Amino acid sequence: MLIKAPAKINWYLGVLYKREDQYHELDMLMQQISLYDSVFLDNAQELSLSLEDTFSVPSTEYNIAFKAAKLLKEYSNYTKGANIVLKKTIPVGAGLAGGSADAAAVLIGLNKLWGLNYSLDKLCEIGLKIGADVPYCIRGGFARAQGVGEKISPLKIDLQYWLVVVQPKKGLSTKNVFAELDLNLLNRESRIEDTIKALQEKDFAKLPLSAKNDLQSVCEKLNPDIKKAVNDLKKAGARHAMMTGAGSAVYGVFASYKPADKAYKLLIQKYGKCFLCYTLK
Repeated sequence: MLIKAPAKINWYLGVLYKREDQYHELDMLMQQISLYDSVFLDNAQELSLSLEDTFSVPSTEYNIAFKAAKLLKEYSNYTKGANIVLKKTIPVGAGLAGGSADAAAVLIGLNKLWGLNYSLDKLCEIGLKIGADVPYCIRGGFARAQGVGEKISPLKIDLQYWLVVVQPKKGLSTKNVFAELDLNLLNRESRIEDTIKALQEKDFAKLPLSAKNDLQSVCEKLNPDIKKAVNDLKKAGARHAMMTGAGSAVYGVFASYKPADKAYKLLIQKYGKCFLCYTLK
């Protein structure tokens, strides 16, 4: 069985406050894109995980996809296992939710393979125990995510956007990024509704005025190449460019395929990890 695990971008990431449990309350606007990992699943007596290509992620029980399979097996009391093979394409430490997407794909796939018939709500409940982005990756689409990311409100969008995604060489640790964040320096005004409207109407004039990522300034200090990549995307014709998640990947939004393809061919010469893709509805 093959399950595709799409990456996501943040159109908006607002950090509201630090909670008593030490997590941060967030208000985010997210969408899946056509960049994806491939997850192959087969029935087996025991659980195992391997990587199809050499990639800098653990292929043992430290891997979030393996943790998802192990948790689902324990929760369901399933007596056998599965062979899990990951073919990675989504960069690591990029803010694209590659690991969470893999975990979500494993939960969705094993739910079918093992005949468990759990609802999406139940899979999201299980997935949240593994990572905050996993419930969104299970549901997918264009959505607003609140709380730590688990409160998901699907949104309607009929338009598709062409993107060029670039990852500067150095990835970032989400934990380190939040540790450096000074909440007192953030603009508290919420413009998420304006961002939703701009995207639904394909208003390239208003999108850059409302879209934001509260983590970007911190990440630019930790890795100055992020700011350079944003500027390079704008110079290459992006109508809007911003960092996704806790970095270090940035994306540029283009009016159509042709300018996106032209920018991709230009930027791939400078950045090894550069992807031409589009949003998924």
